[in-house]
Order: sequence, then structure tokens, then C-alpha cells
Amino acid sequence: MENKICDNSFLSNEIRIIAGVDEAGRGPLSGPVVAAAVIFDNSVFIEGIMDSKKIIETKRELLYDKIISNSLCYGIGIIDNIEIDEINILQASLKAMKIAVSKLEIIPDLVLIDGNKSFITHLNVKTIIKGDDKSFSIAAASILAKVTRDRIVRNHALLHPDYKWEKNKGYATKEHISAIKKCGVTDLHRMTFLSRILDEN
Repeated sequence: MENKICDNSFLSNEIRIIAGVDEAGRGPLSGPVVAAAVIFDNSVFIEGIMDSKKIIETKRELLYDKIISNSLCYGIGIIDNIEIDEINILQASLKAMKIAVSKLEIIPDLVLIDGNKSFITHLNVKTIIKGDDKSFSIAAASILAKVTRDRIVRNHALLHPDYKWEKNKGYATKEHISAIKKCGVTDLHRMTFLSRILDEN
């Protein structure tokens, strides 16, 4: 409930519609970075909404459905591994969040963003460090982003089963690194993330 109190503390005569924004997948060696933006009616509270990294996968899937059904609107932004290599992961993350916000069907009075970097100039923005711990709407966005990305990566795993992406989600586990050294890289890997690993091979 504290994270809902955080969001409601920003409400005023000028601020009635709040969007939360977060991303998932900055660190993996493969796959996209995914961002989500979500707006709720200010009366809505969903028990269990917190930073997606603190929730087990099966519960995230259940919360994802609750968020979708209880939100006023939401948007998803996806930047693939090729563009991540072209513009770097920070710029890719910011671009994904910008796309997610642009897909909202309602223009928010305030956008709450996890972190300390704003990417929007035409809207009222508040950045919150560790926002997925503090803000209800940011935490909800983190779940939407994480579940969306995990579903994409599970589909990727069907194409390249040797890398066990359905388990490691593209992160640099020993199993994943071993598969890269044994089988090589795929068209879904982030080459700019692999230089050290490839140099060691």
C-alpha cells in the first residue's frame, strides 16, 4: 500500500492522471530491452504489486493479467538487440520507454520514471531512484515489461535451444556463457556485450 500512497502524494488540481514507466532487460547478453508505461484510475490498488525482480515468475504472470485488466491504458516499447548494438543500451532503454509512453491512449499529467534520467521533454516528468520499490505505477510497469520480455525470450529459446534462454532469460549465467563458447553467437545476441567473452575464447 505504501507504493500507492507514493503515487497519490503527487495528485493535485493540476495532476490527476499519473503514468508509471519502467524497463526490463538492460543487462542480458541477448534479446531486446522492453519498456512499459501504464495508467490506472487513482482508486485502483492491486495487492502484490512490487518490483518485478522480487516476484517469482508464476506470480508475475498472474499480476500481469490483473494489471492489464485494471489499467486505464498501457503501452509497450521494444528495442531489439541489433539496435541496442547500434545506439548502446542506455539510449535503447530510453527509446523503449519513450515508445511505451507514446502508445498510451491517455495523455498523463505526470510521468513517473524509474531511475534518474528523463527522456521526455513535452510532458511533466518525475524521476524516482529505485522507483519500482517506491511507486505503485512504476512497479506495475516493471511487471508488464518483465513479463513481455520473458515471453519474447521464451520464443527465442525455441529457435536456439542450446542457450537455455527459457531459464536464464539471456543473462550471463555460466550455462549461457558456456553455450556461447561452444556453439558461437546467434543473430539474437548483443555483440557489444560479448567482446570480453569472445576475447577469452
